[in-house]
Amino acid sequence: MTLSIIQARVPGAAPPPPVLHGPARLPATEAPRALVAGIGFRHATSADEILALVAEGLRQADLPSAHLAALATAADRAGDRAIRDAAEALGVPLVAIGVEALREAGRRVVTRSVRIEALRGVGSLAEAAALAAAGPDGRLVLPRIASAGATCALAASGDALPS
Repeated sequence: MTLSIIQARVPGAAPPPPVLHGPARLPATEAPRALVAGIGFRHATSADEILALVAEGLRQADLPSAHLAALATAADRAGDRAIRDAAEALGVPLVAIGVEALREAGRRVVTRSVRIEALRGVGSLAEAAALAAAGPDGRLVLPRIASAGATCALAASGDALPS
């Protein structure tokens, strides 16, 4: 499977340059997907740690992995091997969220990290990435959870999943 990286943007902002493109289409026989896992991670984090954290998030939200539509992270981290390998292992595209889109979605996060707020201007990178990728009507299904080197939050588009 070829990995897709999609650049999210704030409505009205200039379109960003494309990052990577490729076919990451779902077979028609798969269950509908509506869920985005936002991921924040440190440079030394492995794909296995990200995968374990996503699995734990889905378990905590009591949602099947078939609902997972994408991973999302900050655009400047989307080229990192660990996040790309995690997306590929899950069979979902990777959504690269630009700074403006992160900050816009950051207004809706529910958890706050002083460190990430100082570095990124948002309280939770994972929550902001998930919300930005889910769109303006997206809602958090699972606030940020953390492992030693990563954070994960789950968001759904509008009413795509039951409350």
